[in-house]
Amino acid sequence: MKSIILTCCIGFFAFMAQAQTTPQKTAAAKVITKQVVDIACGECQFKMKGKDCELAVKIDGKPYFVDGKGIDDFGDAHGEHGFCNAVSKAEVTGEIVNNRFKAKEIKLLPVKK
Repeated sequence: MKSIILTCCIGFFAFMAQAQTTPQKTAAAKVITKQVVDIACGECQFKMKGKDCELAVKIDGKPYFVDGKGIDDFGDAHGEHGFCNAVSKAEVTGEIVNNRFKAKEIKLLPVKK
């Protein structure tokens, strides 16, 4: 009788150990340091899907919405040279996490004429 109970207990604990799920690995963040990128409105200039005009950067040819800075932080986005009407260049530092750019620093570069 003891061996049956012991076997059942071992089987139960073995089953419970197998039922545990391993946590999902989060994607490693890609760090960007002082890289020159295109910056503009993601919807208006980069044709990204979103809810409203939102600041985006294009890093290595791929656009990312920006967290940490707003589209109007650099002037009127709908002005003549605003982000909704023109693509500008900027030097950015931050990281790409969950397909979004987490900005630590954005420095607009002067327009070359």
